[in-house]
Amino acid sequence: MTQIIQTPDVRSTGPALDPVTFEVLKNAFATSVDLMSEQILRTCYSFVIYSRDFSSALCDAQGNTVMQGSGDIAVHVGTLHFQCKAVLEQFGTDIHDGDVFAINDPYRGGTHFNDVSFIRPIFSQGEIIGFAQNKGHWADIGGNVPGSFDVNAKEHFGEGLRITPVRVYSKHVFLHDVAQLLVSNTRAPEQAMGDLHAQSEATAVCEREILRLVEKYGKDTVVTAMQETQDYVERIVLRQLEDLPRGTWETTDYLDVDPGKGEGLVPIKIKLTLDGTGIHYDLSDSAPAVATFLNSGYGTSHSAIYAGTKTFFPEVPLNSGFYAAVQAEIGEEGSVVNAGWPHAVTGFCSGPYEKIMNGIFELWSQIMPERAMACAFNLEYLLVGGRDARTSEENYFMWYDWMAGGWGGRSSKDGSSATAPVFGPGLAVQPVEGQERLSPVLTTKHEIAIDSAGPGRFRGGLGIEKGGMLTDAHSTVMSYCCDRSRSITWGIEGGLPSIPHGVWLNQGTEDERFLGSIFSSVPIQPGDVFTRPSAGGGGFGDPLERTPEEVLEDIIDGYVSIDRAAADYGVVIEEVDAELDDYRILAEDTEALRTQIRASRRGWLEEDAEAVAARYREGTVDMLDVIRRHGVILHWGTGELLENSTTQYRQLMQRRSAAHWDA
Repeated sequence: MTQIIQTPDVRSTGPALDPVTFEVLKNAFATSVDLMSEQILRTCYSFVIYSRDFSSALCDAQGNTVMQGSGDIAVHVGTLHFQCKAVLEQFGTDIHDGDVFAINDPYRGGTHFNDVSFIRPIFSQGEIIGFAQNKGHWADIGGNVPGSFDVNAKEHFGEGLRITPVRVYSKHVFLHDVAQLLVSNTRAPEQAMGDLHAQSEATAVCEREILRLVEKYGKDTVVTAMQETQDYVERIVLRQLEDLPRGTWETTDYLDVDPGKGEGLVPIKIKLTLDGTGIHYDLSDSAPAVATFLNSGYGTSHSAIYAGTKTFFPEVPLNSGFYAAVQAEIGEEGSVVNAGWPHAVTGFCSGPYEKIMNGIFELWSQIMPERAMACAFNLEYLLVGGRDARTSEENYFMWYDWMAGGWGGRSSKDGSSATAPVFGPGLAVQPVEGQERLSPVLTTKHEIAIDSAGPGRFRGGLGIEKGGMLTDAHSTVMSYCCDRSRSITWGIEGGLPSIPHGVWLNQGTEDERFLGSIFSSVPIQPGDVFTRPSAGGGGFGDPLERTPEEVLEDIIDGYVSIDRAAADYGVVIEEVDAELDDYRILAEDTEALRTQIRASRRGWLEEDAEAVAARYREGTVDMLDVIRRHGVILHWGTGELLENSTTQYRQLMQRRSAAHWDA
């Protein structure tokens, strides 16, 4: 059946609070959630959670979100109410003071199996008045590969432990047998047990704060404030919509490939309608579920919709009042955006999630051009796991890494560089010193990637290049969860793409291999070196309209090379003394080159794709020209033409880029 998830009407039916009391309690709710987050940060065991891959929330007695934390991960925030409601559905009236429930089930509104939530009911006078919830990413949850990211998984059984709602505390009594069952299915049970306790106890911090408010203001006042806080947000959103145009806007973004169907991009179609009653999305025409783990469940697709929309309403708090103003049709189960059980979904974060968000950015950029933004880089995870030979016990280790990258160029300024993914702007980059202490992986480089930003009148932000070397370890494999090696981060309003993602093993040696942007269980040996870039953001506006002086500043800053300044921006720069940052703009040559590019660039997008691929294999044209001038997509290791992907990508470039260029 078609699945439409709508948040029930959360509007208050109780007496309205005076403005001062309402404002005090609204902010007190935020403080209670932030205190929960601070507790987690100080007591967690895993380096992943310490790097802020967690979120917290206060929910009301019906499971609706009252308040999020101020530093939460975007992907979590739109799913926490679904998981709270799953506990209510599972246990009904069999919920007691002192209970704590665990859940990670993506088929019950969760994210993926690594994200484990702990939910504590808050009782006052024998009645549930709310729930405190914390969700944290466990570095391993079992499954076929260390880190639990198995590209080859088609069903969830190979991805790790599925936790349907289950008690870990019952009436204040810790259920050690249940907890031991959960953590024993991970490769780091001691670490998981530590996080289990840290997360459970963090919810108690929120509970104590809410009960303090009840003691001071009374139960009825606090419950009413929970309802009115949601009301408040819904009213703000609907009021802002009154000043916006009405109509329907559509776009398509893509996953790189469905391994079960061969070469060709996988469409995710998004329709947005504003009709005066709220914000309406329709994703039901998206592709069927893919034969890998890059599928999304209904909870994460809704989360992407909420997070993408919220980006254009930054001043509005986020709770179920916001969700009430947003309706989404995601279609029947079995699609890439509503996979359903038992489809593999662990890689949703690199798959449909950010594609939905970036597509929404494009649509709202047309509605709110003053806040417009091109495509941001794609979230990526690199996991190296095996036995740590630095210790006599040779315990399992998981080197679990993600990178910052570039956000899209905006309507009035360049994109943000070296920034956390839109998936989770609060996500911190892990300190390499900590990584090297915990795992036998040495970081060999971690630096801004020159020429990684999509060119535009306002260029995208810069990506990062990071390298590592395996040292004292054995029985080690590497897995990578990413995308946009083929559906490359795109520009809008005439802007150009950035660079493709992908991992290189032993680059520049006889053993060089391009592993691509999605793989699992690749064996590696001590001494092997791996490197990968994160993409920059897509460009906004015609790059030929960027002033030569701005391009010169990018060269001085090390963001753009002299060669790409000419190729992408048509700006000819002469190096006088690089050590003194002394360069000179050749104005006449620049004018002539820009005239030539304007006359040629539409033709470049129509050149025979196989001829372009042949020139790439010969070394007479580089990767960035293949992408940015010709819109051709190749296997970047072999130079093989990907014909279907090229056709689809060129259509996108024609619409997003070429259609906005002056003749």
